[in-house]
Amino acid sequence: MQKKNMQDLERRLNQLSAGEGLALIADLFPEKVVFSTSLGQEDQVITQLIASQNLPIQIFSLDTGRLFPETLELLARTESKYKTRIKVFYPETTSVERLVSDMGINGFYESVENRKSCCYVRKVEPLKRALAGNEVWVTGLRAEQSPNRHAMKRIEWDEVNQILKYNPLLDWSFDEMIAYIDKYKIPYNPLHNKGFISIGCAPCTRAILPGEDARAGRWWWEDSKKECGLHVK
Repeated sequence: MQKKNMQDLERRLNQLSAGEGLALIADLFPEKVVFSTSLGQEDQVITQLIASQNLPIQIFSLDTGRLFPETLELLARTESKYKTRIKVFYPETTSVERLVSDMGINGFYESVENRKSCCYVRKVEPLKRALAGNEVWVTGLRAEQSPNRHAMKRIEWDEVNQILKYNPLLDWSFDEMIAYIDKYKIPYNPLHNKGFISIGCAPCTRAILPGEDARAGRWWWEDSKKECGLHVK
């Protein structure tokens, strides 16, 4: 997409609600829009917006093999509530076997490099397969989630994955999101009620302490940007 066309589209989307924006994107890129859900609260809002409008947007999720049981149970509840099927992508078996053989079952605790290798095998590579052949990738990113996300735009070009990335909830606050979930009785992970704000793989996620950043519970043992490689500039 040319720069001018991108700017025009961004202006249009900035004037629309999240639901309206999703409908516009689905109309502009028929059968070429996919939404990646990690079953977090933001993603549950977007799933509801897609399902309530019956939009032709494929919803998919990544099962890393290390998810909380509560996350998998929520996936089933979400499919049941919205009468939809969430396509699940898994890491390649041989890649996981090689990873564990090389660094051990929990070798990601030993270094940032090991952790990123694990994230690549279990998340980044499956994501590439999920995005292949599509033109727009919808995400649940919000600007206030972390300092790394403040500079993101409503819609932007993802150079790594060669796809447009649309962030319909970018300017939503945490309180707005919770109010929407309560209003529409959207199912969510019970771990959120126990201080788990950002939920990923079980070995890599802990509840946050009062006053901590929302992403502090992810990879808490390391001093990093708290990203797994799915969302990079």
